[in-house]
Amino acid sequence: MRLRPPDVHCREAVELVTDYLEGSLTRRTRRAFEKHLRACDGCDAYLAQMRVIIDTTGSVGPEDLDAATLDGITELYRQFRTEDE
Repeated sequence: MRLRPPDVHCREAVELVTDYLEGSLTRRTRRAFEKHLRACDGCDAYLAQMRVIIDTTGSVGPEDLDAATLDGITELYRQFRTEDE
């Protein structure tokens, strides 16, 4: 019996973009993600935007940021995670 890939919703798709671009999704999750992209212009556009950002900025790691910038990004992430709960 073949398992059908689970449906992916927009919020989940946004959370999967980084793993997708890094090639670290399981085959099943990747298929579900790509199926969602084919049906959702908004998420497809978001993925395209992320690719442009990566191409434009290159790879930036924590060691490339000054302390104030790193603290600001960390705080934004914490706020995002708190809103999600």
